[in-house]
Amino acid sequence: MAPPKITVIGTGYLGATHAAAMAELGFDVLGLDVDPQKIALLERGEPPMFEPGLGDLLRAHALGVEGSTGRLRFTTSWEEVGEFGDVHFVCVNTPQKQGEYACDMSYVDRAFESLAPWLRRPALVVGKSTVPVGSAERLAERLVELAPAGAEVELAWNPEFLREGFAVRDTLHPDRIVVGVRGERAERRLREVYATPCAEGSPFVVTDFPTAELVKTAANSFLATKISFINAMAEVCEAAGGDVVKLAEAIGYDDRIGRKFLRAGIGFGGGCLPKDIRAFMARAGELGASEALTFLREVDSINMRRRAQMVELTRDAVGGTLLGKRVAVLGATFKPDSDDVRDSPALNVAGQLHLQGAQVTVYDPKGMENARALFPTLGYAASVQDAARGADVLLHLTEWPEFGELDPAAIGGTVARRHLLDGRNTLDPVPWRKEGWTFRALGRPTA
Repeated sequence: MAPPKITVIGTGYLGATHAAAMAELGFDVLGLDVDPQKIALLERGEPPMFEPGLGDLLRAHALGVEGSTGRLRFTTSWEEVGEFGDVHFVCVNTPQKQGEYACDMSYVDRAFESLAPWLRRPALVVGKSTVPVGSAERLAERLVELAPAGAEVELAWNPEFLREGFAVRDTLHPDRIVVGVRGERAERRLREVYATPCAEGSPFVVTDFPTAELVKTAANSFLATKISFINAMAEVCEAAGGDVVKLAEAIGYDDRIGRKFLRAGIGFGGGCLPKDIRAFMARAGELGASEALTFLREVDSINMRRRAQMVELTRDAVGGTLLGKRVAVLGATFKPDSDDVRDSPALNVAGQLHLQGAQVTVYDPKGMENARALFPTLGYAASVQDAARGADVLLHLTEWPEFGELDPAAIGGTVARRHLLDGRNTLDPVPWRKEGWTFRALGRPTA
């Protein structure tokens, strides 16, 4: 039996990675996007965003790249997708609704409405987008209603668990594969698609639609809770004179707790955790289970409070007023190894400081273009040295490896005052203080 032909609907961060990885696993893949410029980029083997390893995969398989396998093509035609594919992965965005906590399902709904009329033969549609629980049931019915093949078109839900900066590895070598299915045929098809990672030992978890939908939001809610917990402990440490880094180390040795996600700082951001926990709360309210997730409101509140705390620490460091003070911000993306600035704590802090009168200059290894598009009124520098020149205070807000390798003496020669605030608790204070820097980190002793 011939291997299934795969399509990927949506070629953003999730879709582009999934399409390239499926080609790497040996499948013929057709990716679709409504943006012709993005399609043109991908056809040349150029990723539409920075993600380590993605460009290499695209160049290895995109049909338009000389010497590639040619297993990966791209299109803007829904008809072509419907005729080509046996398995259709839907990887479109589900942002937060404007002015609400709820998830905006318009992109997902539009993808299903556009794809279904072209499904004239048996096919499996696989949702990978993060959606409110109950969506799969509704979409399965809509598929049968709109598709010419009717009940021969099945739906499965296969949530993604990608970490930006590790997306290629997480797709090719996932720590688990979760599939929500209604029957054995869909399960068999997905076992065929994921045969290689399953053979390598990736667990394959089969469940129903609601559980598959809940897994992603539950996982993100747990991670967000753990991050906000250690940030709450940082607040207590600051009040009591404790050291949150040592506290995290001590409790992390307990296997029931673990050491991951226990680094206090300015909190989480990005395109997933913030909007996912808010959508989870909104959906629980619609289901009549709002009290079950009220704790997530405090998780969200703690997270946002850390950004305000960094602004206040900056104000204190420059003498009580930000007006006219020069602030150098190291980092714009929400995490390293990414160019994603969506809901970035670093960029949010920079923006707040600017609005309060500071002259803010930002440097980031990969996120400058996206940051400038979002906050065009901030200053941007081509290097750490340029950003730090004449600064009254230096803020470390994204934990890029190159920031950990900075020479405190060399940077000290460019700033106006040797004040450093470590918003990520990853810098070693000893060499900085040795060179005469006033070093301050969230939840740690001042000396």
